Amino acid sequence: MKLKAFKAAFPYTLPILTGFWFLGLAYGIYMSISGFPFTYPLVMSMVIFGGSLEFVAVEMLLSPFAPLAALTMAVLIQARHLFYGLSMLEKFKGMGLKKFYLIFGLCDETFSINYTADIPEGVDKGWFMFFVTLLNQIYWVSAATTGGLIGSHLPFDTEGLSFVMTAMFVVIFLEQWAKDKRHASAFIGLIAAIVCLLVFGSDSFMIPTMITVIALLTLLRRPFEKAEQEDKK
Repeated sequence: MKLKAFKAAFPYTLPILTGFWFLGLAYGIYMSISGFPFTYPLVMSMVIFGGSLEFVAVEMLLSPFAPLAALTMAVLIQARHLFYGLSMLEKFKGMGLKKFYLIFGLCDETFSINYTADIPEGVDKGWFMFFVTLLNQIYWVSAATTGGLIGSHLPFDTEGLSFVMTAMFVVIFLEQWAKDKRHASAFIGLIAAIVCLLVFGSDSFMIPTMITVIALLTLLRRPFEKAEQEDKK
């Protein structure tokens, strides 16, 4: 039963393997050139398992000790997982102990597969989702750890590698822009970031920006949903 579920789950995760290894290697190398031993990306990728938060955590570790700011930033960055979890409540029913790991390992890519995958007949749903989650985490942890191990031994200049995080967010923004016909949420994010940058300065604008964006999107949720329904007609 488990082997059958593993064989069914593995092909679904192959595209994730490619993306995770590229970003994971970059993250591990970034940790290394920032002065951290490979154990940091190893443990952080296992425990945090949130790509964007792990990149941001590097700057947090290098900054003055500010636990409240770090907690706020982590919650805001990963807040979308609350909605993933709510969407998966029905699917996780009756999973037994597997449910705890499925909740812990619910990243964007794993959610996308487990929520939409057409699980073959005769394959146990719980074990299928378990192996999707496990494989995706293995890809990320192995890539991050490898990057941490080789980062200090690379023969080329790695200066500017931290820009990979900026590039990742730019790509995500462009993908959302291409999918969204009205671009209202994108403009909210841009305007909020510019205003908060001017008000709070470059060292302190991130958290106010994220709070502002979340507040505005929450207040405007119904108009956005109504507009989305009209676009589908």
